[in-house]
Amino acid sequence: MKRNWIIAIILALLVSLLGVYISGINLTELDPKIVPGDVAWMLTSTALVLLMTPGLAFFYGGMIQPKNIISTMLQSFIAMGIVSVIWVFIGFSMAFGDSIGPDKYGLIGNPFTFFMFKGVNGFTHPLLAPTIPLALFAMFQLKFAIITPALITGSFAGRVRFSAYILFMSLFVIFIYCPLAHWTWHPNGFLRNWGVLDFAGGTVVHMSAGFAALAGAMFLGPRRDYFHSFHPANIPFVLLGAGMLWFGWFGFNAGSALAANSVATIALVNTNTASAAAMLGYLMMDAAMGRKPSAMGAAIGLVVGLVAITPAAGFVNVGASIFIGLAASIICNVAVHYRSMTSVDDTLDVFPAHGMGGISGMFFTGVFAQGVGLFYGEYRTFLFHLLALVIVGIFTFGGSYLLYRLTDLIIPMRVEPKSERLGLDITQHDESYASEYKSE
Repeated sequence: MKRNWIIAIILALLVSLLGVYISGINLTELDPKIVPGDVAWMLTSTALVLLMTPGLAFFYGGMIQPKNIISTMLQSFIAMGIVSVIWVFIGFSMAFGDSIGPDKYGLIGNPFTFFMFKGVNGFTHPLLAPTIPLALFAMFQLKFAIITPALITGSFAGRVRFSAYILFMSLFVIFIYCPLAHWTWHPNGFLRNWGVLDFAGGTVVHMSAGFAALAGAMFLGPRRDYFHSFHPANIPFVLLGAGMLWFGWFGFNAGSALAANSVATIALVNTNTASAAAMLGYLMMDAAMGRKPSAMGAAIGLVVGLVAITPAAGFVNVGASIFIGLAASIICNVAVHYRSMTSVDDTLDVFPAHGMGGISGMFFTGVFAQGVGLFYGEYRTFLFHLLALVIVGIFTFGGSYLLYRLTDLIIPMRVEPKSERLGLDITQHDESYASEYKSE
């Protein structure tokens, strides 16, 4: 047995005992402000959003080489464990705790507000969760924090050390995701008070993951076989993952209404419609560029539509959702094509799909948001959206690049050439998708 790991386990047990003392949910009292219908819907939405992370694992795992399927899928699955624990300790506090910063210019939450979920209980919260328990709100928001670093993994699939990835993911959630969530969704966050509209995570989730993915691809450099084409390991996995993502995204977007109401319904309609339009648009764009219609194209297209409608889902009408889906599919298809002609090895095109999809969604939200968008003769929201795109892009790209460097100083991020050649499944995890283990 390894002594260091035994010490780590003992420390974890001791810290968890501290949590028993600090946290706690009162099970004997009921809050009359709770709306049962809202609770039922948010419980369902929370489960739906969690399902998206295994869906992403299948989506990414099917795209990569067979020698890296398990490692790629595990990078998504492990986020459900690591981020959940961080969220209980300080993550929720840093995203939604008492705001640190001037009035209406909040920068980050106080990490001690809800430390170890202190005060996160079965009662409502007047600002964050007026009709549902604060604990349910915290769990719903956790699922967004889980999938964001998992999205990044597609950019460096096949060449990152697992332990280094865990460290980077932890740092990313604390220093990139939590501040962004605070800026955008906390009542005192400065982007929210500027009037920036992000219904379900165009900036917080997709732009942050996209720019972090671009920074990771640039920092780690291309795979050693980058210029050798390969066939996806399992296209049915890709379709399964895309279907799970589409299904879970109804909780992602419609659940962000935080209530069982008409806004949730509108978000659900827009989510389905934009995704459908984007799938068709992506295939049409493939055809226009001389490519045959493909399962991969359909899967990527529908996900692009889901990404693009995310910030706008509760703010636009169904006609705008069709336009957003179609426009985003064209933009992302072109971005994927031109990225492949560069030396930037974003292995599974995270930035062209999620980064550009998130940027497109935020841009079009500023155009089509009912009553305040550019389409309706208003320019203030649109201009603040443009400013937010610049701020979020610089913060997430620059901050993530620094975190990659810091991680690399502690644990070398890139695996050895032999490990990369043999595949991460066998070299990092001693497992293999193939029927036999192979060695050289």
